[in-house]
Amino acid sequence: MLKGERISELKRFPRTIRIAEPGDPDLDVLQLLPGKWKNTKKLLGRGYNMIALPFASSDFPFNYRLMINQYNEVLNFTIVDKGVKNRGISREGGIFNADQVVVALDYEQHIKQSAADDFPNSGLAGGADLDIHHEPGLWLFMTNETDKRSSLARLASVPHGDSVLALGAGHVSNSAPVIPQISGLPTGVNAADKAAYLAPFDHFEQNPFKGNTTDPRYPGAHPGFAGFNPKDPSALLRNVIPGTIHRTTELRVSTRLDSGGIVNIPFITKQANASEMNSIFWIVEAEEGHTRKTYLQYLQVVTLDFFDRFFDEGNNRGDGMPGPAHWPHISINTMEKVAGPNAEMIGGQPTPE
Repeated sequence: MLKGERISELKRFPRTIRIAEPGDPDLDVLQLLPGKWKNTKKLLGRGYNMIALPFASSDFPFNYRLMINQYNEVLNFTIVDKGVKNRGISREGGIFNADQVVVALDYEQHIKQSAADDFPNSGLAGGADLDIHHEPGLWLFMTNETDKRSSLARLASVPHGDSVLALGAGHVSNSAPVIPQISGLPTGVNAADKAAYLAPFDHFEQNPFKGNTTDPRYPGAHPGFAGFNPKDPSALLRNVIPGTIHRTTELRVSTRLDSGGIVNIPFITKQANASEMNSIFWIVEAEEGHTRKTYLQYLQVVTLDFFDRFFDEGNNRGDGMPGPAHWPHISINTMEKVAGPNAEMIGGQPTPE
């Protein structure tokens, strides 16, 4: 956390918008993010995404398909916006100004598919080198006037028609990341029909998706690679980073905390409502030989709600709770920092007219 003296300076000084610098203490736990992160040659194809999608098929007794993508990513953190003032007053012990000061760091995410598969086969999964995701957004560090549980915020805008506000906090440890084991299975499916409804998940458990299996730079081209298992989707984040890990910064945010949430366009809300997002980022400082390197890993789970028609009489889910089934849309990746931020990473800075 910033000291009170520095917070007072940010309150007094004019707001500034500049190219971000790695290690800037005003960014607190975000200070290692500025720069360019990508899947380098040794980390090609480490990005995986799984998503259940509504899909009408006359050949199967369910109306969805499970798609798994392997991908490569570029994630840029470029501009820092310091001294953003949120005006307010306090009424505790009198009435006086109680302004909040925010430091914001912008980001832009660009993802290209390297391989994909789905079950049932829709013919829609596509091949290599397809653009599959673009996301501009902001990370915020709330320097004061906030609960310690929610000193960070992530704001994301997704071209499908979703706006996300997730809140949380970060901490630093002198150890390797602790990657939680999670399940990619949906919750709320009618127990009587579970075997039929989960057939796509069983398919990929029995036939693990290995992505690109022909290019020797990709893990799927080598014997012994287990592939992506939708029933244990975080497994491929473990034991990936080479060398000795010295320090890990963990950033954990959720739309369930405080005023967080997701707002979607009407079609998304009607068909497969994105109702919740939880994500963990690990910034890992490691040493390979005598070279220091920094890596970024993440695990993100977006909950999609759809298919009332799966349910029992009375519109109850299989677990007895009301409402739709919840389908985890999970993304993971491991990237390496390859450059610091610079003006070439953005389209230029605005100038006065």
